[in-house]
Amino acid sequence: MTQYVGAIDQGTTGTRFMVFDHEGQVVANAYEQHEQIYPNPGWVEHDPIEIWENTQEVVLDGLAEAGLDADQLEAIGITNQRETTIVWDKDSGRPVHNALVWQDRRTTDRVEELQEDEKVEEIREKTGLEADAYFSATKTEWILDNAEPLKMQSSRGGDLRDRARAGELVMGTIDSWLIYNLTGNHITDVTNASRTMLYNIRELEWDDELLDEFDVPKEMVPEVRPSSDEDYYGHTDADGFLGEEVPVAGALGDQQAALFGQTCFDEGDAKNTYGTGSFYLMNTGTDAVESDHGLLTTIGFQMSGEPVQYALEGSIFITGAAIEWLEDVDLINNAAQTAELARSVDSTDGVYMVPAFTGLGAPHWDGRARGTIVGMTRGTSKEHIVRATLESIAYQTRDIAEAMEADSGVETTTLRVDGGAVKNNFLCQLQSDIIQTDIARPEVDETTALGSAYAAGLAVGYWDNVDELRDNWQIDREFTPEKDQADVDKLYGRWDDAVERSKNWAIDEEDE
Repeated sequence: MTQYVGAIDQGTTGTRFMVFDHEGQVVANAYEQHEQIYPNPGWVEHDPIEIWENTQEVVLDGLAEAGLDADQLEAIGITNQRETTIVWDKDSGRPVHNALVWQDRRTTDRVEELQEDEKVEEIREKTGLEADAYFSATKTEWILDNAEPLKMQSSRGGDLRDRARAGELVMGTIDSWLIYNLTGNHITDVTNASRTMLYNIRELEWDDELLDEFDVPKEMVPEVRPSSDEDYYGHTDADGFLGEEVPVAGALGDQQAALFGQTCFDEGDAKNTYGTGSFYLMNTGTDAVESDHGLLTTIGFQMSGEPVQYALEGSIFITGAAIEWLEDVDLINNAAQTAELARSVDSTDGVYMVPAFTGLGAPHWDGRARGTIVGMTRGTSKEHIVRATLESIAYQTRDIAEAMEADSGVETTTLRVDGGAVKNNFLCQLQSDIIQTDIARPEVDETTALGSAYAAGLAVGYWDNVDELRDNWQIDREFTPEKDQADVDKLYGRWDDAVERSKNWAIDEEDE
């Protein structure tokens, strides 16, 4: 009976289950969306129970549609939307509040306190991260301060922090939530730990001073393991929904999983994933390179028994979501239309769109920036706005590419791309022109799921080594720059002006 590796890809908008064969080809694929909950402007939540129910559903659907049995899975890997944070009761598994999603900005005031208290530099030195509402630390703190205590047996009432200190409540990112539900164990991997703003990426341990700063009891945090773990995180329950004991042996935050799936195993290898947001990562080897240009220093991955590999990361909050916005306001009917509309005009006629709907990420880090369209005249049409939106994705990527080269001293010759938006040939060509670099699009573009399958498969010996994975990587199409550098630089110069106009726009009512 042929054996395969499964991957649970739990993303911002939905959950996917994929099964891969030894050549890294897709054998099964099932997907389910979940609800986006917006209690207040700038607040974004998910229901963790819905996510777990959807996970079970897509795993069973994927196997059934491909005619596979659970015992044909050699291992399961997990990849997940990063930073999204859940606090739950360790015994019952019941969350105390909805998950706070990475996009959620409700803790911006707390971040500004950290800035005023001059704690930003210390946080950056330890975690490699900017102090931002994006990460899990302030989200966990908010839940402990604001969630309603669980109404369980009267003996289990009481303050959430007391219960957390007593070891009754635990916290974790989505990988931890899924590993807990699959295996009963409270575990995360190094890449997800590195996104919490509570983990020291140089010492490779939870940082007592940061836990103290955000009043997160150490009893709450998960055990940290390698991304590809020969000791396994645990097994699925033979009496559970799968009816089989399958090793859960690999986990990577989605962007690190894409780095792994794109086989960026060597120093200087870089990839950009175009999803809801875009995430540009460069492998920096065993050096945690500090950024002077607004990038994050993060953990790329760790294999069993090997040192951690680090990465530089540029996180762009909104790219694919800007295309969804065009659909929301009826400028397009579907994402595929963007290329045709953008192509129908020669330029944007001086229109720039800055999609700072949830603030600006790297390299600007302005939580109060907001979405802006500038340069419109009476001659501006929806075609110009659509083209400006696609150009904004490419310009934001160039912001990161330039910061990446300045920090690392490594010039990117080819950028490996993946994610939903790279199916758009117009965007890929635009990206190549604007960063004046070759773009390589692989045959298998679901690289986040593939990366987590690779991590789990290596851990159980399904693949012997990373060379086998490199052999699997095949290019679908390459794009090379067609525009003149001077023309592109001129357009990019005005992009900076547009970004400046979007900054520091959102002010609280009490500030007015």
